[in-house]
Amino acid sequence: MVLSRLPQVPTMEVESQRPEGREGAISALNTAIEALNLAKELSSIVPAGALFGSASVILTIIRVSFLLVFCRPIAD
Repeated sequence: MVLSRLPQVPTMEVESQRPEGREGAISALNTAIEALNLAKELSSIVPAGALFGSASVILTIIRVSFLLVFCRPIAD
């Protein structure tokens, strides 16, 4: 499996660099979307590729909705 060949990152380093709040949520969504797109490209099984693509689209919709609802400027 490809994932077993990836280097392991110590958790403490990752958590110390993780943004918090809105930026953290958007960053996590972007990372998940990129990972799913990569998995879709690397998948040799057609149904798996379709699943990864669908999940990526769903996360993209969530990201856009999040940006529209939570990151819009507040009118005075």
